[in-house]
Amino acid sequence: MAEPAKKLANFEPRIVAFLCHWCTYTGADLAGTTRQQYPPNVRVVHLMCSGAIDVVYVLKALMDGADAVLIGGCHPGDCHYESGNYKARRRVAILKAIFKQLGLPEERVWLRWISASEGRYFADSIRQMTAAIKALGPSEFKAQWDA
Repeated sequence: MAEPAKKLANFEPRIVAFLCHWCTYTGADLAGTTRQQYPPNVRVVHLMCSGAIDVVYVLKALMDGADAVLIGGCHPGDCHYESGNYKARRRVAILKAIFKQLGLPEERVWLRWISASEGRYFADSIRQMTAAIKALGPSEFKAQWDA
């Protein structure tokens, strides 16, 4: 019985972040250049626009062992491709509705609007997400698909 508790105490979530080139990716870069401290739990996938996110990318990341997915884009109205962030918002809403119908925790997918000048907000978001996913524990996705 002590073994699972020990395993959870040492649990470090794996987070895959799909970041818009023009805003959130640049905000992440700013967080690094200004030496903002945040956990190293995130792996970044660089997209030209958050509107390029596909539900399949999110599901694949979760099935391959990610404990959570962050999708980051420009603030609504500021998209360099005019409506990409609105497309991302609709896709995430649909994905969360599907998760809810399947009884899966929708808290494993986060959508954040982070501009290029919000390096501190990016670092804060990663800290908050890491803490929230640690509290949820490891994702059951990979185990369900491996069975």
